[in-house]
Amino acid sequence: GEIYHTQLSPEISYLHEPGERRFSLALDIADIFKPVLVDRMIFSLLNTRQLEAGHFDMVLNGCRLNDDGRKIVVKAFEAKLQTTLFHRRLKRHVSYQRLLRLECYRLIRHLVGEEAYRAFHMWW
Repeated sequence: GEIYHTQLSPEISYLHEPGERRFSLALDIADIFKPVLVDRMIFSLLNTRQLEAGHFDMVLNGCRLNDDGRKIVVKAFEAKLQTTLFHRRLKRHVSYQRLLRLECYRLIRHLVGEEAYRAFHMWW
């Protein structure tokens, strides 16, 4: 949703192939943050046993989250987006949600020729 708060067009992407009704720029931005947001959140849900085998349904050759599992993941993801971290360059705390928008602004600065684009990477 943060893309819509900028001048970027969600249909125009740089890594993923655009398609009809496919907002591929969101996929580009999501790929940058998956290890930091999603992967860590999923491992946390599994390690703390908030997400268990009963939250999955078997389908064909795989499994998918059932309604209860989806509710747990969505709630955890929304909470993760509100979590703050100290931004070294800005020298202040920002939420992960704000960090997504800052990444969009960084892409805009690249597109208008202000700076070379360097994707976000976590400071450990």
